[in-house]
Amino acid sequence: MEVIDIIKYDDKKYRTQVIELWKAVFGYKEARNDPGTSIDKKLAVHDDLFYLAGESNRIIGTIMAGYDGHRGWIYSLAVLPEKRKQQVGTILLKYIEEKLKNLGCLKINLQILKSNVAVKEFYEKNGYKVEERISMGKVLEEHSSANYLMEEKGNHRLQ
Repeated sequence: MEVIDIIKYDDKKYRTQVIELWKAVFGYKEARNDPGTSIDKKLAVHDDLFYLAGESNRIIGTIMAGYDGHRGWIYSLAVLPEKRKQQVGTILLKYIEEKLKNLGCLKINLQILKSNVAVKEFYEKNGYKVEERISMGKVLEEHSSANYLMEEKGNHRLQ
């Protein structure tokens, strides 16, 4: 195994490689999961929690995380198929865990597809446990007809 560099995401340098990697690994089907849109939205929050694994000037893995002041979340941990089982994912995961810990994070959550047994086993080997929770989600329309107006004091009211 060559030396793996952990690199802070730089949109100008790495966008194309990351999009190609995510399309290969995740096989996005819904438009809302478009890799370019996901990257743009992540960069908009300026939270310094988007890193890459590089080897010989090539991106071989990614990890994105979030922290809301209470819980951390792992998103978009991806490793090129030919680089799996070589510690790349573990290196990225441990790196972002340390970043979250330094922010004061006490617990990290993540979601995986129930059918993805290999990924479940990967996280279990790294100390994660299946919790008795129900994961719920709601797709929000980008331009909802129920627009909200923000008053100066931060209160919300329907338009």
